[in-house]
Amino acid sequence: MNTDYLKNKRILLVDDEPELQNMVTSILRNAGFTCLRTAGTVRDAVNTAREFKPELAILDVMLPDGDGFSLMEQLKSGSDYPILFLTARGEDEDKFRGFGLGADDYMVKPFLPKELVFRITAILRRTYKDETPFVTLKYCRIDFERAEVLRRESPDDPDKTLPLTAKEYAILHTLYRSAGRIVTIDALCEAAWGDNPYGYENSLMAHIRRIREKIEESPSKPESLITVKGLGYKLMIQ
Repeated sequence: MNTDYLKNKRILLVDDEPELQNMVTSILRNAGFTCLRTAGTVRDAVNTAREFKPELAILDVMLPDGDGFSLMEQLKSGSDYPILFLTARGEDEDKFRGFGLGADDYMVKPFLPKELVFRITAILRRTYKDETPFVTLKYCRIDFERAEVLRRESPDDPDKTLPLTAKEYAILHTLYRSAGRIVTIDALCEAAWGDNPYGYENSLMAHIRRIREKIEESPSKPESLITVKGLGYKLMIQ
């Protein structure tokens, strides 16, 4: 099953050990996850979650200014997203308490890196389905199932169908999965050209130009596929 669409999910790791933070962050980045934030206290976690809006949180139970159980209740009071406990507290009563509060999984340190990635992926896959609906932009719709752009010149006209090439599809779908957020040039090159994306920046610009010719009313003044100078691009959906 393709799980690439999960790699851009926002993950918050809360643990007061810098070495553990660095290790888990490295494991997740090596597995392809791109949007990670860390916090070392309950207070920092609450503030970070308010700004970062995570789609998964990984919590330690023992924290300097509180515990992961109470933190979980605070996080879930604002937004309901999955929680994984990653802790040295392996007693049955702790596990029961975590699951009883609504945790999606509970792992005990030390752990295997592959198992952590597997469990995170399983949680995200259960929570966030890979849906590819008609995506509505300002001047067109994108049908990802058929790899087509549908647009009409006036309300009374029938839809005009513009097929997407494989690389145009890969670039647009990558942008769609992070709609409204910046996707780096490297990430888009990797989506279109694979694991060795370096040297494709000019080719990416050419594909972006052709995509804009299909989705924008005025390709030279884009309103849906926006350039963020020096960083990358973002797709604005309606």
